[in-house]
Amino acid sequence: MNLLAFSAGVDSTALFFKLLEQNITFDIAIVNYHTRIQSDEEVEYAKNLAKKYNKKIYIKDCYLENSNFEANARECRYKFFEELAKQYGYTDLYLAHQLNDRLEWMLMQFSKGAGLKELISMPKIEKKDIFTIHRPLIEYSKEEILEYLHKNNIKYFVDESNFDTKYKRNYFRKEFSDKFIKEFKDGIKRSFEYLEEDKKLLFQEDWIIEKELFYFIKNNPKIDIKKVDLILKKLGYILSKPQRDEIIKNNFSLVIGGKIAIDSNEEKIFIAPYQTPNMDKKFKEKMRVLKIPPKIRGYIYNNLNL
Repeated sequence: MNLLAFSAGVDSTALFFKLLEQNITFDIAIVNYHTRIQSDEEVEYAKNLAKKYNKKIYIKDCYLENSNFEANARECRYKFFEELAKQYGYTDLYLAHQLNDRLEWMLMQFSKGAGLKELISMPKIEKKDIFTIHRPLIEYSKEEILEYLHKNNIKYFVDESNFDTKYKRNYFRKEFSDKFIKEFKDGIKRSFEYLEEDKKLLFQEDWIIEKELFYFIKNNPKIDIKKVDLILKKLGYILSKPQRDEIIKNNFSLVIGGKIAIDSNEEKIFIAPYQTPNMDKKFKEKMRVLKIPPKIRGYIYNNLNL
């Protein structure tokens, strides 16, 4: 089952009609932040489209403080989508991110220091725990999307707050990304394609999982720490740069926050919740023969039948 994140703006309106053209079944979800008079008109437009094209519509009212509005709005929005997925069984979420959005994000991350994974975000298809995200417009520029809407005489709304440069994303859009894409659109598209392939090769999930025990073959510290970082995110822990440096310095043998053990032998790196039960001698000897590093043994003793 497919759910479209709708706002009645340029991008989501174009995606609505693109999905109709491709005979993809979907319902729509819209969030009203009540920050503009026009917000209620956008919700009414969404209702009319849903009625006309026989779509279910879900509406969420979010009342937020002005401080850190963008981050809080995103949290409210995605929580809403996750609730709908759990309640009604939606397995695929369609988002209307486009090429300009992707470049804006990349520039924002680049300006504050980021690695390849953070820079190359917004893939066309992205698997999450609850649903799979689809971004069918990610290879189209804002200019191409507007051209499609005008050509087909499709109504859409313009959020004037998107032009307010007090928001960081809008500043990058006005000063950098829109101008750059207008002149170098085709090259930017190709670059993102190449970078996406590089990212897949570098960050392939080639580790083995047994319950909450992860392990993988060593490569080199720079690649290994990236994998450790990704695994810890799956376990709900975000590493800081000093922690990443400390893990490498200690040859991938460290307990993070007293909760997660990272340990290694000559061939593999292991990650698991850190546990310290009283282990019998027979079990310890078995772990030594199997070359399981000490910090991981407690979790195996408590959770795996070896």
